[in-house]
Amino acid sequence: SELGRGGHLAKAWALAAAEWSVRPPPEPPLPPAQAVALLAYTAPVPLHRDFNAAVRAAGRSRREYRDNFHFKALHFLLTQALAALRVTQGQKCHTVFRGVRDVRFEARPGATVRFGHFASASLSNASSWDFGTDSAFQVETCQGAVIREFSFFPHEDEVLIPPFETFQVTGVARDGHRARIRLRSAGTRSNYNCEWLRGDTAEGTAGGG
Repeated sequence: SELGRGGHLAKAWALAAAEWSVRPPPEPPLPPAQAVALLAYTAPVPLHRDFNAAVRAAGRSRREYRDNFHFKALHFLLTQALAALRVTQGQKCHTVFRGVRDVRFEARPGATVRFGHFASASLSNASSWDFGTDSAFQVETCQGAVIREFSFFPHEDEVLIPPFETFQVTGVARDGHRARIRLRSAGTRSNYNCEWLRGDTAEGTAGGG
């Protein structure tokens, strides 16, 4: 199994399973596997970095996904968890904020883009700056879900955005090396042709979790 490969996934899953076993279940609950998957994603180990790097690579082609993507179960569980939470949360859109370190993004007003991986953002503008201070996004997401009750860090008011949501760039403002980028939800796309939000470092589209 994918857990049997060890590494950060196995460590994060063990931490998450232990955490979930002592937490009172939220209302409405998720199936245990989905809840543990969200906790594992937010666990204080670098799983989200490994996972999102693999998600970006898998997004290049179906062959890459089939042959070299070793997080299929986690990807499936996170996707299903977000879909379930969106239903219970009323399928509403959220205005969220995301800060990124050490990446200067290229974004053109009017372009349609996607993060290309699961992206963490916050309902709190102040909290989002803890994720980084070089690029700041204000995002209207209609596919993301609030995962506060399934996070190791509930105070961050985290919203998790799935990789298939697309956005229109509605504004870009630069102040020296810092950029503020506004994105508005433009639907979904699961093929490999939509432009990614690209940065000028090896971290590429990601900018973290």
